[in-house]
Amino acid sequence: MLNRLWLGFFLTAALAALVRWLAAGDAAVFGAVVDSLFAMAKLSVEVMVLLFGTLTLWLGLLRIAERAGLVDALARLLGPLFRRLMPEVPAGHPAIGLITLNFAANMLGLDNAATPSACARCANCRPSTRAPTLPATRRSCSWCSTPRRSPCCR
Repeated sequence: MLNRLWLGFFLTAALAALVRWLAAGDAAVFGAVVDSLFAMAKLSVEVMVLLFGTLTLWLGLLRIAERAGLVDALARLLGPLFRRLMPEVPAGHPAIGLITLNFAANMLGLDNAATPSACARCANCRPSTRAPTLPATRRSCSWCSTPRRSPCCR
């Protein structure tokens, strides 16, 4: 799906450049398209490096908090709230810690950092459902930071 979308973007740009060349006689439009293509590729790499560094920092801090026991303490503190929000997850289940991590990451605005904990939480919630072959529940997936059609919540 995404490949088709990007192909559509490129074909639309090429068609618009062709129309501009044929209608206005502007042959420099193709050079402008190529220059813009490389400028945006450079910008995308710069943004990726910035996001990668930020994501790595926050995931590292969340891992330290998890190993230090802060996640478990927060899970015990927020346990009554999450038991009401997700009654299908039994009390004391390891998924409660992952739910807490996901909730904390989303509250801090770290959507990208919340995705790995959401995927792990959805996978961890599967055995706690009535039948192990059932996918994660709809209520459980509603707390994911990823779309419901993501491989995490299938």
